[in-house]
Amino acid sequence: MRYIFDTFEFDSTSLVLKNNGQDLAIRHNDAKVLKLLLEHSDTVFSKEDILSQVWQGKVVSEQAVFQSISNLRGLFGSHAIKTFSKRGYQWQLKVDATHCDTEKTPSTVNSNIVEQPTEALAFPHQRKKWLVMAFTALTLFAIALMYLIAKPSEDVNRAVINIAYIPLSTQSDTKQVNFSDDEHFDFTEIPHLNTAYFQVSADYEYPQLASEYPLILSGTMRTYNQKTYIDFILKGPFSDWRGHVLGADQRDATKQLLNHLQNPVIYNLLNEAQAPAVQQANLTIAHQQAPNDLIILSQLTNSYLRMGEREKAMVMATKLEKAAISQKNTQYVGNALFFQSDILTRKELFDLSTTKLTNAIEQFKKINDLPRQADALVAQSWIDHNQADYNAIKHSLLTSAKLAYEAHDKQRELNAINYLSVLAHKNKQEDDKYLYLTEAESKMKAYQFPSYHLAIIPFHYAIFAKSLEDKEPHLKQVLKLATLTPEFWAARTSRKQLMQYYISQNRLTDAQALMAGITLDSADNSYLKTLLADAQNDTEAFITHAERTFEQAQLSGNLSLSLDIALLICGTENPQVNYDFYSQYINEKGSDYWRRINEEKLTSLSL
Repeated sequence: MRYIFDTFEFDSTSLVLKNNGQDLAIRHNDAKVLKLLLEHSDTVFSKEDILSQVWQGKVVSEQAVFQSISNLRGLFGSHAIKTFSKRGYQWQLKVDATHCDTEKTPSTVNSNIVEQPTEALAFPHQRKKWLVMAFTALTLFAIALMYLIAKPSEDVNRAVINIAYIPLSTQSDTKQVNFSDDEHFDFTEIPHLNTAYFQVSADYEYPQLASEYPLILSGTMRTYNQKTYIDFILKGPFSDWRGHVLGADQRDATKQLLNHLQNPVIYNLLNEAQAPAVQQANLTIAHQQAPNDLIILSQLTNSYLRMGEREKAMVMATKLEKAAISQKNTQYVGNALFFQSDILTRKELFDLSTTKLTNAIEQFKKINDLPRQADALVAQSWIDHNQADYNAIKHSLLTSAKLAYEAHDKQRELNAINYLSVLAHKNKQEDDKYLYLTEAESKMKAYQFPSYHLAIIPFHYAIFAKSLEDKEPHLKQVLKLATLTPEFWAARTSRKQLMQYYISQNRLTDAQALMAGITLDSADNSYLKTLLADAQNDTEAFITHAERTFEQAQLSGNLSLSLDIALLICGTENPQVNYDFYSQYINEKGSDYWRRINEEKLTSLSL
């Protein structure tokens, strides 16, 4: 049977899943669970039923069922499969079913279908053999004919990609690199912006431009040892795509960039809101189709890291390192080692992580990549902090700031100095925390950063404050400075802290006022609405906003917020809540770090 729901199509015979006509990666057992749920969408299946019908006697734990259900919800949304407490799982989306061989009039899967005994449909052996051969030949002929018909039109009618761009900056501030239209791209220059300014003002500038220019390309070009390097970022409505390309000269590097930008997976990710599992599936297919594209392999590695799948991320990072070595691409050898260090740091294997990071820095030095050296030293400072070595922290971050300054990368320079102020506070270095915060503020003003960047200064003073009452004026100052960019990270975090503080003080009018003028339908904003509804004892609004928050957090790949809202839901006593689902999600996805932060709440709920 072929099942169609939303933009998906599933063949229950071949277990092939498609989304908008494109093959979508799905694990074999997940596909078998999906088949079971679709074929009997009016049935609630217990974990035992699923184990017996999908794994068929194999010795596996109930965890396998939870994992498959979680994976399917990641693909289709948490609303696709409903958990019935102490009963099991049932498919919820409307589905049309069609026989694969005839593809005649669709009928809903919930209708009663009476199947004839297989004996009544049996053919004599020889007749069946010839029918199969004839059908196979006819199918192959039809596929070949469709390919021959479709291919020329695909070449002729392939959509041109519209990209607005800011001319690439070069080592010579007076020289910029422009792009010309061709059969693949229609480029539009944004003449009033330059790369350096856009780098520090994208939170304000991109929303102003997005309606007219949804895709904006920017980047830098440099030459070292007779090779040309381009670091680029392509901003889109739902995501960013960034990477590095290498060429023999400026023309060759630009050609490599344009060849890479023809890959359709880029625009799938930039133009559509996709759950992390769907993004990962699309990247996996793209990597299979272009196995030598190091940018795609790097993005795939990062997708595993974002989803907390550290072992798989390490496998992919090692694969990236080998591929980069074979292509003699020093940039991506360094990037691969940087990934490996990040994974080891998250596993708190700090000595091994330092070794990988040192090797990454050596690779970046070979090609004089100052920004990536600066990034690696910021990562090293966190390892130094975990090893309680403040002198090493200070050296790492001051060196990072110096390298960023030499690279004319003001954003990275300020990030390093601000971070040094924070780590000085964490290490009880009272003089240094104020010294470097003052230095950061002076540099922001001297560099004429947009006002919302200055919001970082009171945000750090709020970190330094000892009581919630002392934090309040600093957090309010953050929101004032970020009035034009309410979704800037410091503003989002300040709004959340103020909401929690006002609710704890029963200042619900002040809490309500925080949402005035907030129009973006995002996971963070839905979370604040959930907190407010909970404080106002509005059960219906609480359930609505909580489920919306979880869905949006899942879609955006925000694991921490997904866990936070799941924990909040588990703390409610409401029969409408699928407690089993959210508690199981916490058990599956909660990292050691997140559990340490929420230890008291988890203990009280026996999670």
